[in-house]
Amino acid sequence: VYSLLLLPMTMILIFSAQVLWVWNSVIEFTREGARYGATHCWQAGGENVQTYMKANIPAMVDMEQFQNGEAEILVEYLMRDPESGNLAEFSCDGSECSTECVPDAVSVKVQNYEFRKLFAYFGLAGVSIPPFQTVVPIESAGCDPEQGTCLP
Repeated sequence: VYSLLLLPMTMILIFSAQVLWVWNSVIEFTREGARYGATHCWQAGGENVQTYMKANIPAMVDMEQFQNGEAEILVEYLMRDPESGNLAEFSCDGSECSTECVPDAVSVKVQNYEFRKLFAYFGLAGVSIPPFQTVVPIESAGCDPEQGTCLP
């Protein structure tokens, strides 16, 4: 009974708990990156947000996938099209990290993350976690218009 019923059920329970833990961690990780991007200045490639996120990965299994770049962190700044009201890619001719260039929203997307820990023991392929994306409006972009400075 133990080897046919109790052990497999225990393994299924452990696996399910780990997948849910990772799922929630990646969702919160994506939201935290978007919050950071909304309160710090715009940089064309979003390197400041990516650097912050890689330095603040939540404690979870397979977190090295974010550190070594297997799991991608994509940052995109958006502006609202005045005619249609839709969000479009942001561009600015002014300098980065200035009060001249403040987008309307930031999008952070985590993709290509694969849950592998438990499957590695059995020599199986990992479970691909779907891409998570969070779009939030820019709050201040870390800019103080009175002094003309912004937080990187």
